[in-house]
Amino acid sequence: MHRNGPTQDVNESLLSVTHPKQQAAGLTAVAVALKRAVEEMGVVRTARTLARVNQVHGFDCPGCAWPEPTGHRRPAEFCENGAKAVAEEATLRTVTPEFFAAHSVEDLAGKSGYWLGQQGRLTHPMVLRPGDTHYSRIEWADAYQLIVSHLRAVGSPDEALFYTSGRTANETAFLYQLMVRSYGTNNLPDCSNMCHESSGAALTSSIGIGKGSVSIDDFDAADLIIVAGQNPGTNHPRMLSALAGAKAKGAKIIAVNPLPETGLLGFRDPQTVKGFTSGVSIADDFLQIRLGGDLALFQGLGRLLLEAEDAAPGTVVDREFVDTHCAGFADYEKHIRAIDFDTVRVATGLTADELRRTAGLLAESKNTIICWAMGLTQQAHGVATIEEATNLLLLRGMIGKPGAGVCPVRGHSNVQGDRTMGIWEKMPDTFLDALDREFGITSPRKHGLDTVDAIRAMREGRAKVFFGMGGNFVSATPDTAVTEAALRGCALTVHVSTKLNRSHIVHGQTALILPTLGRTDEDLRDGVKQQVSVEDSMSMVHLSTGRLKPVSDELRSEVAIVCELAQAVFGPDHPVPWSQYQRDYDKIRDAIARVVPGCSDYNRRVRERNGFVLPHPPRDSREFRTATGKANFAVNDLTWTPVPPGRLILQTLRSHDQYNTTIYGLDDRYRGVHGGRKVILVNPDDIAESGFHEGDLVDVISEWTDGTERAVSGFRIVGYSTPRGNAAAYYPETNPLVPLDHVAARSNTPVSKAVTIRLKRHDHLGGSDE
Repeated sequence: MHRNGPTQDVNESLLSVTHPKQQAAGLTAVAVALKRAVEEMGVVRTARTLARVNQVHGFDCPGCAWPEPTGHRRPAEFCENGAKAVAEEATLRTVTPEFFAAHSVEDLAGKSGYWLGQQGRLTHPMVLRPGDTHYSRIEWADAYQLIVSHLRAVGSPDEALFYTSGRTANETAFLYQLMVRSYGTNNLPDCSNMCHESSGAALTSSIGIGKGSVSIDDFDAADLIIVAGQNPGTNHPRMLSALAGAKAKGAKIIAVNPLPETGLLGFRDPQTVKGFTSGVSIADDFLQIRLGGDLALFQGLGRLLLEAEDAAPGTVVDREFVDTHCAGFADYEKHIRAIDFDTVRVATGLTADELRRTAGLLAESKNTIICWAMGLTQQAHGVATIEEATNLLLLRGMIGKPGAGVCPVRGHSNVQGDRTMGIWEKMPDTFLDALDREFGITSPRKHGLDTVDAIRAMREGRAKVFFGMGGNFVSATPDTAVTEAALRGCALTVHVSTKLNRSHIVHGQTALILPTLGRTDEDLRDGVKQQVSVEDSMSMVHLSTGRLKPVSDELRSEVAIVCELAQAVFGPDHPVPWSQYQRDYDKIRDAIARVVPGCSDYNRRVRERNGFVLPHPPRDSREFRTATGKANFAVNDLTWTPVPPGRLILQTLRSHDQYNTTIYGLDDRYRGVHGGRKVILVNPDDIAESGFHEGDLVDVISEWTDGTERAVSGFRIVGYSTPRGNAAAYYPETNPLVPLDHVAARSNTPVSKAVTIRLKRHDHLGGSDE
């Protein structure tokens, strides 16, 4: 059954604004999820598909990486946005060769990302050759040979880039990095570079491993949970159930965010009686922090905890833990005691009472978890901020005990698993040595390029081939004009994708689109159903099994694409048994078991009911594999983001009808924005002071210390509860405002949460879109 995608594109003139919602989820979320699913999949396909999401013998949701419960799983183990993600992938809408024949690249370039994504699943491999105006069909073998010719034409393997999105399963990720390293480069940029790279850098320095230390069960044992720089109601909605469960068992929950996020203020769980009636208020306290003030917050709390220890010696600082397991406490203590409390109040925008109340809860807590997401990582001082949050937990002995620890909440499903499988431009020599022993290859040891450096290399002509395994690179990255020009300078761009997106339209001199199976699709090899595995945000590895008939016989699994391409690149005498791996994914997992730390006996353990958990030395045994052999207290200067006179500090964020770069619809229901996306949320007092009014159309101009400016136009001002001097707007529409070189120290992550802007009245006649 075929369903056509929408013919109409976004019309921002239809945008309307209502009051923000006070409660998330509930019956409205159920109704919206089912409506979207039925529109895309039909009634029968919807029922069959949603019943299998996140179930033991089903498939892992292609949305976020929040873990499944280890005990009883509910019949509907998914959220509203998870249902939207599944519907997007399992849609009956298709993008065929006939579609491309009817739409030139120039025509498609004028469409929004929303319109492109809504057209449906890609069905055939397509090519755009130099001088072509339309993509046309190409046979798989010819597509592989085209790629091979370009890979052989470059002056060095380092002139090729191999990007990965978080959706890629473990088996694909392992083979992909193996192919790339066999080819001779470590150029493996991935989406982690743009989101939790700051977390990895901070945690590796502090505790010796760049992953969170808590499990889903720890939420039941916690008595204090801090959720900082995160919006679970939209980005990880199933987390709300875990928070509600913790609250029911007596935990206190503190929300730290510049915007009041509906999910943390009120939650109606549609699968409980209370959810149908009154719901629950998740956050016991809401700290409405200024953008860029989180580092100051954690340092100020550290000073207050040390003062509380002075007042009651032996009751606040866990001396046994600090003395036995930590290094650098004396330097940290000296530095934090000198922190100016007035500066902390100015930087955070919080009152002394709010700070002391929070410090009191930290001092009293027996089991504390600190969670965070992009609100912390995408700051210029994001690494230092996460180190300071970790310092608080170390001071209190909150690592390596039930109900306590660090919890970076990863975004895309399996983004953490990809890193475990070797998708990183700086994998340690121990991993590369194991890879070489297993396969008889010689992996390069020179570090490769991350996402930002990959764009720089394309911009400067140092990279000629771009290969994207999933994702929407153009819309996910900063500095849109620079990124698009960089890609257009490539000799070849290749995208392995399930659906049409903006990256297919911003192409190199030659471009390929290779259609692949999704999580929901049945993957048969010689009549045998194959399964893939994924790792969630808390290091649990489990199987995922698609069951839907693919929309086209031309679709290849990601594993098949990698194996077939590798055979075309290396020929039949390569030491890696690519053809065996293509036929039987168990053989891939056997190799993973011999190479990847913590994955021994992979095939047996991954088939256990909940899969298996990867080792985490700080969590498991309070072992810290750092240079000192201990957990390290970090010392960082107090850095924050002041607001220049007449300016605002902007953060980019997602709409509720969005996941990463995928736009499901045009309603940010919780924030009261309907029918459009070009809005900027501003404090009403700032609106009045600037001489504008709510509803005015403005151009948003970012300003940089080098004197350069960037602009997007035609945004509607919406009065919203933000701290004075702060503003918010959706990405990718505001990505053009973020320069490529505006990155976080020590992680090279684009800084999208601290952009200095000014507003200019939009000229309806002379103004133009970005």
